Amino acid sequence: MWDSVCKWTRALMNGLVFGLGATAAQAQVPLVKRGACGSGYHSSGNYCTPSTLGARPAIPKSGSCRSGYHNSGNYRLASRDNAKPAVAKAGACPSGYHTSGAYCQNN
Repeated sequence: MWDSVCKWTRALMNGLVFGLGATAAQAQVPLVKRGACGSGYHSSGNYCTPSTLGARPAIPKSGSCRSGYHNSGNYRLASRDNAKPAVAKAGACPSGYHTSGAYCQNN
């Protein structure tokens, strides 16, 4: 009996850990507010904060729009949920990133 209880408990814990990891990977971070917040974000102090856990990635507008993003407020918002992370380009892109418009996009 204890063996089956232990197996059930391990399966439940693995499911919880996997579920929490998937949720954390989707969570977006607040952005310093630069005018109107993008869709899925709301103003909170000096930041644009995600309104929901599933908010799409957003980056401040800078130069030309990068592939896979569109304008929303004063930001560029990912056009799909699984968009690769990007940062505004400041010189050469870091290792693991490539140039995409005025941004460095994760490979």
